[in-house]
Amino acid sequence: MLEHLSALCALPGISGREGEIRAYIMEQLPQDCEAHCDALGNLLVHKHGRARPAHRLMLCAHMDEVGLIVNHISSDGLLGFACVGGIDARVLIARQTFVGAKRLPGVIGIKPVHLTKQEERKKIPDIDDLYIDIGAQNAEEAEQFVRLGDCVTFRTGTRTLGSQVIESKAIDDRLGCAVLLDMLRRELPYDMDFAFTVQEEVGARGARTAAYALNPEFAIIVETTTAADVIGVTERDRVCEQGKGAVVPFMDRGTIYDHALYELASTVAERAHIPIQTKTKVAGGNDAGSVHGIRDGVRCIAVSAPCRYLHSPGVTVRESDAQAVANLTGKLAEEICGRKEI
Repeated sequence: MLEHLSALCALPGISGREGEIRAYIMEQLPQDCEAHCDALGNLLVHKHGRARPAHRLMLCAHMDEVGLIVNHISSDGLLGFACVGGIDARVLIARQTFVGAKRLPGVIGIKPVHLTKQEERKKIPDIDDLYIDIGAQNAEEAEQFVRLGDCVTFRTGTRTLGSQVIESKAIDDRLGCAVLLDMLRRELPYDMDFAFTVQEEVGARGARTAAYALNPEFAIIVETTTAADVIGVTERDRVCEQGKGAVVPFMDRGTIYDHALYELASTVAERAHIPIQTKTKVAGGNDAGSVHGIRDGVRCIAVSAPCRYLHSPGVTVRESDAQAVANLTGKLAEEICGRKEI
């Protein structure tokens, strides 16, 4: 699973441009999988297990990452951009980037501090105050390599911090994709449907069409979520903590999760000795916000890995938490498919 995570994180794939992620997953699928892409770009996969399930289950993870998109080329060859997904401007200054399909290297700049007024230095910069420098001397030179609408991703690799922490861009939600891909490469106890969705970061758009097509009774959303267990944050505001296992929320800003599934996840985790925690704040959201209201309703649960610095070039996750998410997802899927009544 971690091998796939590293490979997936290395690929570019902002919302609406998930093609390389989709291609990698398709290349890794075993021959006994039935896969197709819908018009929006979701990759929908069905795999037969050893038995027919009691309920139709969809496991869901999104392929897209947050990033930038070029919307202006200045006369001096600097690139203006807009954010694709929610990004804090504070994490962008001086970050290295790749621009466009040819992955042209660049760096995000801002007006030098000695030219700013005192009031400016106290404010978080606006996105419009930033630019990407690709080394072009003027607009004519820049336009030889860059077009308006080119996507921009962070230029970072995957590395290990200490002995247990993985750091990379796009762990949100390539981790979920890696977990589902690992399941698909194993024998399953029951038939299951898998949705690798697009455009989650701009409003969970792909999940809506995927769930409508698959028409599941139940859905497990495999995700990442914010761990704010850092200096200066109170226990309640930490949301969740790294090292304490998989996160199963009872509610976020997009979904009130099915209570029976919430209780079942706790029971399954305790029985299998899988570390588990919940969120201490009602915050964030994921594909469940779109999935649970499709057709006559889908009973949803989320299983997430606690990550620091989400939506930045350097997201971190602990290997033990990632493994807890994988273990709980597999056990919970088997339980849902095997139980007649939940």
